[in-house]
Amino acid sequence: MSQTAAARPTAAPPATSATIPAQSRRPSGDQALSPAELAAKYGLKVSGARPSLGEYVRQLWARRHFITAFATAKLTAQYSQAKLGQIWQLMTPLLNAAVYYFIFGILMGNKSSTPDYIPWLVTGVFIWTFTANSIMAGTRAITGNIGLVRALHFPRASLPVSLALQQLQQLLFSLAALAIIIMSFGQLPGVSWLLLVPALLLQSMFNTGLSLVMARVTAKTPDIAQVMPFVLRTWMYMSGVMWNLTPQLKKLPHLVGDLLQLNPAAVYIDLVRFSMIGSFRASQLPPHVWLVAGGWAFAALAVGFVYFWKAEEQYGRG
Repeated sequence: MSQTAAARPTAAPPATSATIPAQSRRPSGDQALSPAELAAKYGLKVSGARPSLGEYVRQLWARRHFITAFATAKLTAQYSQAKLGQIWQLMTPLLNAAVYYFIFGILMGNKSSTPDYIPWLVTGVFIWTFTANSIMAGTRAITGNIGLVRALHFPRASLPVSLALQQLQQLLFSLAALAIIIMSFGQLPGVSWLLLVPALLLQSMFNTGLSLVMARVTAKTPDIAQVMPFVLRTWMYMSGVMWNLTPQLKKLPHLVGDLLQLNPAAVYIDLVRFSMIGSFRASQLPPHVWLVAGGWAFAALAVGFVYFWKAEEQYGRG
């Protein structure tokens, strides 16, 4: 009896979804589609994938309130631990200007060769600080907010853009003091002061572009941030912040002089000096100065934005 039962064939277990090949479980119309084609058909997207450039711009615009709020919060918190608080926003560039005045104005004698040297110097320091701080803020945009980058999904360009906006807010706060200093030397406001608006707008675009570039570079290679202070110091000396470049250009080869005149930092500094200081003449500006300023601004912003967007899906990974 037991031998008969053993010889009797056992019934096959019923087929379940686990035993049916995945290929045969697809709807008949999906059998020949690749995984990528299936994902496209059913609207599936890779998590964190880079959107198109146009869509990225729209996402960034939708976060404009976050960008302004983040910039304001960073500005408020910057000196929150200091007893003088936000006064340091003004004191830092003024103290730098005082040091430069002693070294370059008194010891090196530049104050006698440059009319209105103190307004001229303070203007250069304020405008240069705007660019230098925007670049350094860009180096920390991703690495300094890595927790936010990994926790939330948002266009990463919001971070360097908001930090560049923070530096603009700080400059606008300092411009009131700059205006008082300039007026105390007999330079009263005039129509030319209106040129501040386009000059600072173009410089802000240029700074934002560089901030975007540095944000991507330092996200991949954080050590670059340690080198940047030395690069910026060299650039500052080449930009006529402390001394008048015009007499020096005559001593240099023609090509070198032309390249120094195209230096974007020097261009924006000279535009602000021209708009606010009456003794700074149009003849001291490089040829086609507004064209040069606009070219640098639009080129830096466009290149920086696209360069940053290209690596959108890489930030916060690895």
